[in-house]
Amino acid sequence: MRLNRRQLMTTLTAFAALPAATQAADAPLSVTATTGMIADTARNVAGDLAQVQALMGPGVDPHSYRQTRTDIVTLSRSDLILRNGHYLEAQLVELFDKLSSQRPITAVAEAVPTDDVIYNTIYEGRPDPHIWMVPALWTHAITATRDAIIDLRPEAADQLRANAEAYIAEAQAAESYARETLATVPEQSRVLVTAHDAFAYFGRAYGFDVLGIQGISTESEAGLARIRELVDTLVNREISAVFVESSVSDRNVRALIEGAAARGHRVQIGGELYSDAMGQPGTYEGTWLGMVDHNATTITRALGGEAPASGRLGKLSAGL
Repeated sequence: MRLNRRQLMTTLTAFAALPAATQAADAPLSVTATTGMIADTARNVAGDLAQVQALMGPGVDPHSYRQTRTDIVTLSRSDLILRNGHYLEAQLVELFDKLSSQRPITAVAEAVPTDDVIYNTIYEGRPDPHIWMVPALWTHAITATRDAIIDLRPEAADQLRANAEAYIAEAQAAESYARETLATVPEQSRVLVTAHDAFAYFGRAYGFDVLGIQGISTESEAGLARIRELVDTLVNREISAVFVESSVSDRNVRALIEGAAARGHRVQIGGELYSDAMGQPGTYEGTWLGMVDHNATTITRALGGEAPASGRLGKLSAGL
């Protein structure tokens, strides 16, 4: 059950009154992350030093997610809370403000240098939170995660640094693959049309024009004028593929396809991209590295570039 503000305050007050749980010094840390991307990063950095869980699973939209009573219990019992920040978890801001006096909370995306952050005036001038789309930026989140865990387990600092270094090396390999494959897309075809504006960092990094039907937040509505504007773009620039997202309704994307068809221009769905959530647990696409691989490979192949169907490591599911 999603809690309203009064229920939230009542629940938090009740948990604040409970005595803190004791934990053996060598017991794994209890770490709770908001999104799957952050949880996966924490698992890779912490190794067996922590038990990590994510509040939000596959297909869940973090922009509109509201806490449940179970979430509050989980967060209140965690040794460390990791969130993205930059207003990605917009509905949880008040909850985190209240919990900050009880539990250490780290906003990993806010470790990105200010000069590298994109600000979008459409969404109240707030920073764009979608930094996980570009591995070169996400390395800052990896480092922030490492430091947050070291603060709680300083005796394991060397191990944590080694784990983070190995994971950063994987991120750099993913960055190289994305850059090389996406560069094979013909220049005139480097237009990425998606359900919402989650790919601005991606576009800046790899030289794509990115057109989102909705703004940075999925809470914003796409008006008819925006749909007509994008249909004009599809027709005039002869764009043949648009993309749906795993955590956002495809209704508006299909409206674009129908609008272009009415103008005599055929547009197809180039594939499903992972934007605000990863794939299913236990799959390669259910990891952050797999998510990056899937997106780069899918976009490249759909827009006329060259990439192996099975991706960078040969692990992608068949049917891209």
